[in-house]
Amino acid sequence: MDQSNYTSLHGFILLGFSDHPKLEVVLSGVVTIFYLITLVGNTAIILASLLDSRLHTPMYFFLRNLSLLDLCFTTSIIPQMMVNLWGPDKTISYVGCVIQLYVYMWLGSIECLLLAVMSYDRFTAICKPLHYLIIMNPHLCLKMILMVWSISLANSVVLCTLTLNLPRCGNKLLDHFLCELPAMVKIACIDTTTVEMSVFALGIVIVLTPLSLILISYGYIAKAVLRMKSKAGQRKAINTCGSHLTVVSIFYGTIIYMYLQPGNSASKDQGKFLTLFYTIVTPSLNPLIYTLRNKDMKDALKKMVRLTMKLQNQRGT
Repeated sequence: MDQSNYTSLHGFILLGFSDHPKLEVVLSGVVTIFYLITLVGNTAIILASLLDSRLHTPMYFFLRNLSLLDLCFTTSIIPQMMVNLWGPDKTISYVGCVIQLYVYMWLGSIECLLLAVMSYDRFTAICKPLHYLIIMNPHLCLKMILMVWSISLANSVVLCTLTLNLPRCGNKLLDHFLCELPAMVKIACIDTTTVEMSVFALGIVIVLTPLSLILISYGYIAKAVLRMKSKAGQRKAINTCGSHLTVVSIFYGTIIYMYLQPGNSASKDQGKFLTLFYTIVTPSLNPLIYTLRNKDMKDALKKMVRLTMKLQNQRGT
């Protein structure tokens, strides 16, 4: 049988943390807990912001998109990861690996761009408050979201297709717990300089360009906040921006360290743990960050809990 067809038929082996069997047991428990937090927290944010009419604003429209994104992002990774952690079978089908590769790259790119859009929303709210609802009208918000998802999809299609077209000469051992682009490039049996340069170039566009826009937005926001005479206004502005800035710092800090550093300066295990952090831990932290620092969201969640309890009591009687 042709070796290139072997991988297509039998898929890949995800080595993950198989060289640390005891660690796999601990990780399976930790990942399950964080996944449940992600599911409950992000679902609660989506429902609470939909049910409370006060939260039908551009800020919470983008926050709902972020929560939906986090739900999809973790769900594209964790079920397969749990299967590999719980048992001796470390395989993933070829089709499953391809789908995970495209979806993972697509959703990761969306988060980079979405955080930039959210920073523009905060810039408009604080620096141009009288024109905020006119500028950030529903039509523009929808156009921005569609643009973010479309650009990210195009980025995923280009990079993943380039990677999958690399000959692997029967290599099927992926030294990772998911089908990630750098891990797929490493098992190619030809010089991958062209693909790596393409990944780096698009990485600059997808990662550093949005980050630059975020920093510029917050530069203007900082100036506007310092000019405010009202201390209450300053506190409100800092609270609404603080949550977003915290999420940006965690997400971009990890991504830049992972993907925009020279060569193999990170160890294999370090790379896996960093990937584990921004794909599993970060999505579970986002709901906590946004609810703990946001009074309106906390009130909406309390209102939703009271409504749920009331409905349960009515059913009970």
